[in-house]
Amino acid sequence: MSAMGAVLLGFLLTAWPVSALAEPARAQSALNKALEGVSGSRMLADVARLSRSEFNGRQTGTVDDVQSARFVGDRFRALGLHPAGTEGLSPGGPAWGMSTAVTTTQISGSTHLEFSAGSTSLPAQIGIDYLPVLDSPSVNVTAPVVFVGYGISDPARGFDEYDGMNVQNRIVVFFRGKPERYPGPVTHADKERVAREKGAVAFLTVTGPILSEYESRRGHGSGPMASYGRAEGERQLPGAWISTALADIILATHGLSLRETQEQLQLSLSPRSTATGMLARLSWASTQAAGRLMNVLGLILGHDPSAKNETVVMGAHRDHFGRQGGLLFPGADDNASGTAVLLEVARALSGMKPKRSIVFVSFSGEEQNLVGSRLYVSRPPRPLNTAVAMVNVDHAGVGNGRLTVGITGLAKTVAEEAGGLAGLADKLDLFGFFPGGDHVPFKEAGVPTVTIVSGGPHPHFHQPSDTVETVKPEILEAVARYALALTWQLANAP
Repeated sequence: MSAMGAVLLGFLLTAWPVSALAEPARAQSALNKALEGVSGSRMLADVARLSRSEFNGRQTGTVDDVQSARFVGDRFRALGLHPAGTEGLSPGGPAWGMSTAVTTTQISGSTHLEFSAGSTSLPAQIGIDYLPVLDSPSVNVTAPVVFVGYGISDPARGFDEYDGMNVQNRIVVFFRGKPERYPGPVTHADKERVAREKGAVAFLTVTGPILSEYESRRGHGSGPMASYGRAEGERQLPGAWISTALADIILATHGLSLRETQEQLQLSLSPRSTATGMLARLSWASTQAAGRLMNVLGLILGHDPSAKNETVVMGAHRDHFGRQGGLLFPGADDNASGTAVLLEVARALSGMKPKRSIVFVSFSGEEQNLVGSRLYVSRPPRPLNTAVAMVNVDHAGVGNGRLTVGITGLAKTVAEEAGGLAGLADKLDLFGFFPGGDHVPFKEAGVPTVTIVSGGPHPHFHQPSDTVETVKPEILEAVARYALALTWQLANAP
């Protein structure tokens, strides 16, 4: 017997009683065949199709979102998957799934951001130096710029970065996130709310040069990132994301270093807020329209009478940012790559017979506060208490060749065993809960989750440069092999 065969036999003897070895052996043989058929080039072709102009950036609630949903639904049908939900769908929508009304915001093709100090002006370039927050209201304002650190006002904890600062009718600049030593939770919506209450007319946010552990793990870069900022039911403040380099220039005019300022905030939690002596002009128009969000679902029925009513949910979001401010956001890595992996795993498993049922979900609305996954959890097509786990794939095409895996509600050995089955045991970096992504509503509902992200830097995250040319087929293949092994393992575990 080969060494590999001995390892496999040892695994089977550990996992199942000797009397039950025949069925796991057949399942292992089927998995090995499926793993051999995984194709990085096939997935790369799907990434190319989804991220080019045919789907116009796949913005939630647009005609392009419906078209991309139809693309996935047609593929599910061609693979022989069963429909898993038909709630809220209108004629002309995808074959299967669920739908809900959403509001879309479009930033016009003409945007402007410029800084000035005395007779010196510094025009900023969209996509390089800044990006409007994508659900910002229209704005045309010129005002002084005030730096307010992380934008936190918490007198009860002795950390108020607005204390003594006049931001009335001013534009505030703040770091994303929070100092690692700050004990309380804080969201972007919290910061925007405080800025509005203090009288600011707009905000600029920036990724600091010192990244948190989570930011490093997700491979965040220093460029401006597209994002939504709306807090439900609140009036929004106009705002933009600016590059780290631009923020450094703004502070340098006042003799300050962005890095040193962030280091001091991290070390002492002592406010470093200051007027910058600069003016900024922000100008753009935004329009809102009603639309329909489309989730697409496909089902492989379980074949074990005692387990077929239990489900494994595998999902990936399909949506991105569309065309904003005259720029196309292709969303190749985020998340045409995860969608391609979802389709490849569905293809590999479509002719197999798992014990449990498997629901494949192409979510929309992830970029808009997880609207699609929250819709699924609120009206699940199969009861959530039958879900043994939810597997989420996001950002699956760029990085260093390793896999970053976040686990909640399951033993890490489950993720490790799947890595062994896929031949990727030495490529896994295992963590706990990831705070962002379509797995979050499932975790909040008590469903165990596994999130799979390609490890290392993702330098084009939420930027127009996230194109198919940056995606690597060998990384897609590794992610798909792992997701396939894990989903099959969960669907067939005793």
